Amino acid sequence: MPGARRSLASPVVSGVLCPCGSPHGSAVESGGSGGGGNAGSCGRSLSEASEQDRRLRALFQKLDVNRDGALCIHDLAVGLGRLGLHRTELDLRKIVKAGDKDLDGQLDFEEFVHYLQDHEKKLRLVFKSLDKKNDGRIDAQEIVQSLRDLGVKISEQQAEKILKRIRTGHFWGPVTYMDKNGTMTIDWNEWRDYHLLHPVENIPEIILYWKHSTIFDVGENLTVPDEFTVEERQTGMWWRHLVAGGGAGAVSRTCTAPLDRLKVLMQVHASRSNNMCIIGGFTQMIREGGPRSLWRGNGINVLKIAPESAIKFMAYEQIKRFIGTDQEMLRIHERLVAGSLAGAIAQSSIYPMEVLKTRMALRKTGQYSGMLDCAKNILAKEGMAAFYKGYIPNMLGIIPYAGIDLAVYETLKNTWLQRYAVNSADPGVFVLLACGTISSTCGQLASYPLALVRTRMQAQASVEGAPEVTMRGLFKHILKTEGAFGLYRGLAPNFMKVIPAVSISYVVYENLKMTLGVDSR
Repeated sequence: MPGARRSLASPVVSGVLCPCGSPHGSAVESGGSGGGGNAGSCGRSLSEASEQDRRLRALFQKLDVNRDGALCIHDLAVGLGRLGLHRTELDLRKIVKAGDKDLDGQLDFEEFVHYLQDHEKKLRLVFKSLDKKNDGRIDAQEIVQSLRDLGVKISEQQAEKILKRIRTGHFWGPVTYMDKNGTMTIDWNEWRDYHLLHPVENIPEIILYWKHSTIFDVGENLTVPDEFTVEERQTGMWWRHLVAGGGAGAVSRTCTAPLDRLKVLMQVHASRSNNMCIIGGFTQMIREGGPRSLWRGNGINVLKIAPESAIKFMAYEQIKRFIGTDQEMLRIHERLVAGSLAGAIAQSSIYPMEVLKTRMALRKTGQYSGMLDCAKNILAKEGMAAFYKGYIPNMLGIIPYAGIDLAVYETLKNTWLQRYAVNSADPGVFVLLACGTISSTCGQLASYPLALVRTRMQAQASVEGAPEVTMRGLFKHILKTEGAFGLYRGLAPNFMKVIPAVSISYVVYENLKMTLGVDSR
């Protein structure tokens, strides 16, 4: 290609990986070949593989200042400086941490190669996401649009400054240019050269596709709310998302309410002597109260969606400000802390409704005339403290649920990105639903014993002859009389409702979003 672009730094850095962007790349730019963001397929010959290995080793040796066969932070600082790439100490620590598989504080040759391959793949994903016109180049309009999608508004003149001049390293360091030929566009080679040895910790465009949305409603206490962009908050789109999510949750909970009530009955009444099965449980409910009895407790279960979601969202936003992060999207551990605390605050506020839901699900025909009558009876016979029975195991269950749910979701997401993300970070509906379903199921499995003890404590006064016991006493009693299996009573109907609940939530959520005028990404 005529007019080949000169690298930001040394040609060794510019051409260490294949111009097509594949982590299994082959020959690198030689003279005027390869460039302009052309995508290729790497069918490497032995000579090409050898050539790339030679270039990688040459780069490694240039960076290995003390010649000990490994790159430490000092090596990278000096070596990159000699190549014209100035990075802060924090950036260098991130590079070492990202590639250091054996945790010895430095990168050997294999770790260095693995880091470059993995990092270039991430850069390719971001480049593709920014390249709205799919022409292999990023211009000012595409930068404006991409930042606007993230809730950041800039002018086209500001975007041109981003293209033209970007300072790297310390504020006294040299000014480097991403657009090296003055065309006001950036091709793949320029993008890669500029960012190749610069750590990327959060990639907002990828995160936006993978937001752990509240549409995955399985009737449990999801503790990590949606994160809304600045633009969504300013334009009022956030409340439309919450309304759509709440409506989807109401429909999905109503459709799966018979399974939810069966779960509660099995948690409270099932034992070794009363081995309640799914068909037998449904038969017993219909025989006692008719088909309508299958939906006992659903009214308050739907009613508590609105206050719980609103309180959780407001608490989450305040906790994010308290954490003091300046990022639009929180890191994983920050989301876990903020989400868990917000969930705890929301649950504390609406917990009496949780107790009412359990009592209404367990009531016999004619026992209460409605929710208010049930609340009056509990208050008159048991006092105000009864509305907080099971509160401690409920709060303790938030951490394992949120932690495992989020960890599994992120693991599945990263696995998909590593194996299947080639030209886009968008996983598609099926992958998102599958990841959300699996992660939520794992979270429930981990916290289920605490949920069962909570439900039994909530139901103590409604079961004749049931002793008033503490959380620890109830655990000991269940393990002694029923074994470890007793802690998982009702698990089958609980898992049976996950897939239909998620599927129904998604369909209703998408339709409500269109009705409310919410743009889908």
